[in-house]
Amino acid sequence: MSTEYRKTPEAVERLTPNQYKVTQEDGTEPAFRNEYWNHHEPGIYVDVVSGQPLFASTDKYDSRSGWPSFTKPIEPDAVTEKTDRSLFMKRVEVRSAAADSHLGHVFDDGPADAGGLRYCMNSAALRFVPLAELEDAGYGRYRALFENQENAR
Repeated sequence: MSTEYRKTPEAVERLTPNQYKVTQEDGTEPAFRNEYWNHHEPGIYVDVVSGQPLFASTDKYDSRSGWPSFTKPIEPDAVTEKTDRSLFMKRVEVRSAAADSHLGHVFDDGPADAGGLRYCMNSAALRFVPLAELEDAGYGRYRALFENQENAR
């Protein structure tokens, strides 16, 4: 099943003011006061605008930054990166590939054994799809990411 993920006017209209500020105006939500920074349930995180799969909980870790952090995107082409020179520094901004939603930034201070990257994301840019709901929500192909975790139980 092929799904086309994209930004539509209807999807943008459904965003909360905070989701709009983050995804459409390149905003940042407060550390430690966002939905997913301390979230540990198995599943995937998708773009709140397009539904495009972005990150898996299997790659999520506690960076102690106060934002949800991942070692890599769920697919190499799920995100795009661009230079961000705001705040008087040079950073690498991360955007969803399909809808061009601002997600957060990537830094090179992540776990060395997992590639050394920290994808520091805004919860407001993400929607969580629990493992038990992947099939029904149309994301069944990502269930395989969790097979080793399920077998370990």
